[in-house]
Amino acid sequence: MSRLFLLLTAALATPAAASPDAEHHGKAPEGTSETRYCMNIEATTGSRIERVKCWTREQWADQGVDVDEAWAEEGVRVIG
Repeated sequence: MSRLFLLLTAALATPAAASPDAEHHGKAPEGTSETRYCMNIEATTGSRIERVKCWTREQWADQGVDVDEAWAEEGVRVIG
């Protein structure tokens, strides 16, 4: 049972499985100030599962992340 859980969790953590509309071609899509950009973030220590965070451009900037630069490699989907 735990092996199946790990396999399903790993599959769901991949960008392709996370969203069929994932775009990994250069700059992030345009949006409003309320648009949230979902991107993979580094796994926490002791975990092998990548995490996805969905924040606005302003929230990403507060964390020191340029959405347009990171989107090509880390972008998963856009909400809103």
